[in-house]
Amino acid sequence: MGGDSVRVDTWIWGVRLAKTRSQATTACRAGHVRVNGTTAKAAQPVRIGDEVRVRQHGFDTIYRATGLPVRRGSAAEAAKHYEDLTPPPLPRVERPADIIRDRGAGRPTKRERREIDRLRGRDALHDE
Repeated sequence: MGGDSVRVDTWIWGVRLAKTRSQATTACRAGHVRVNGTTAKAAQPVRIGDEVRVRQHGFDTIYRATGLPVRRGSAAEAAKHYEDLTPPPLPRVERPADIIRDRGAGRPTKRERREIDRLRGRDALHDE
């Protein structure tokens, strides 16, 4: 059965990036799959060494095909068929906690507004 290529939807399903082959096909139809930089249709062939980008959960994940799965196997077996090239996520930016005012306290006074701005890191222009 082997061969030198497999369909991209079969490859995505075989390396366990999608639970079902129909989900992999749907991702291809939606434009969430790219092979070597071009949007892939479900039947596009994937060969060893190709770069496959899959959009999952709002983020692009990048893989290099190191093998061509003939069938869907265990996660350990699937990991042998790709190399993950996805860069690590950017660190989250720390931001100060939200200022919570008591209900019914009304609008903050000018003095309280300046304190809130100072706590949030937005110092007033004329601070002395």
